[in-house]
Parts: sequence; C-alpha cells; structure tokens
Amino acid sequence: MSINKVILVGNVGKDPVVRYFDKGVAKATFPLATSETYTNQQGETITSTEWHNIVLWRALAEVAEKTIKKGSQVYIVGKIKTRSYVDKDGVNKYITEILADTLLLLEKKQAHGTPSAQTDSPKVEAHDQGISGPVVNEPPASYQPSNESNDKNWSEKANTPNEDFGIDSKPGNAQNEDDLPF
Repeated sequence: MSINKVILVGNVGKDPVVRYFDKGVAKATFPLATSETYTNQQGETITSTEWHNIVLWRALAEVAEKTIKKGSQVYIVGKIKTRSYVDKDGVNKYITEILADTLLLLEKKQAHGTPSAQTDSPKVEAHDQGISGPVVNEPPASYQPSNESNDKNWSEKANTPNEDFGIDSKPGNAQNEDDLPF
C-alpha cells in the first residue's frame, strides 16, 4: 500500500495563470509559499519558506481564476507529482508540482485592535507584570456552584423530551435514518 497526499496552508505568491485547452478544459498554476518560524540557539528568530508549484484542473481552475489573488491564504489538498521535460538547450529538467483536488480560500485574520470573541487580557497583564510561566484563568474564589440545584436541574432535564431538536426521548420512538431532515 502507498499513499501520496499533501496538505498545505500558505500564501499565494502570484495571481493564478489560467490556460484553456481543447473542449474548454482549464488549467491554473500558481506558486504557494509555506513558512516555518523557529528560534535558534543564539535566540534569533528564523523563518524558513518553501515554495510549491500548485496545479488545478477544470472547475477548480475556474474557481481559482475568479477568487484567488496574490497574497491570498489558501488550504490545498492534493498529491505530489514530478515530471520531466527537455528545455530549449536539450537539457533534461525536472519539476515537482502539487496536483490539487481540494481548494479552500481562507479568510484574512482580523487586524489587531478589533474586538474578538476571546480575550487574552489576563495573560497579557501577567506577562507585563514580569510573571513568567503559564497563566491559568480560574473563576474567582467567591464563585461556588450549588450542587443541589445543579443535580436537581440535570435530573429534571433527563426525564423530559428534548424539544430543542424535535426528538422524542422515549425508547420506543426511535427514528429511521430516512426520516431525518438532513
């Protein structure tokens, strides 16, 4: 058994070049950059970038032509393919490409200063105060859930039908897979 599968998330280096062949078959190609950042022993931050030649065919090529631009962040799933050709000087050349069968355009990250659902303010404050190590956000000591009311609520909920999903929780009323709305 063998597997040839590639998953890449990176930034597009150039606008896709799209060519149309006989019977309207489209082929799109573009370079994709993936970067890895690490800190070396001297404390310097090093970024290593790999460039990948992406090839899309047919409908994916047409989608890429309309939606992908230089700088777009994309998620690609495909396979590695190496091919050879003879250049104009008669020298054999080899090129490695990623033949993509899945393409997903990723949204840009929100700019700093825009509100988000999660905040890291306690963590930032702790690091600003010179505290090192992981910071754990725990509820205040005054917060103590009442065990009696929680146990009572859970037991009451367990004995009532689940109206949120329209499913009757009685054992004899199991639904068939074909009856589900999706």
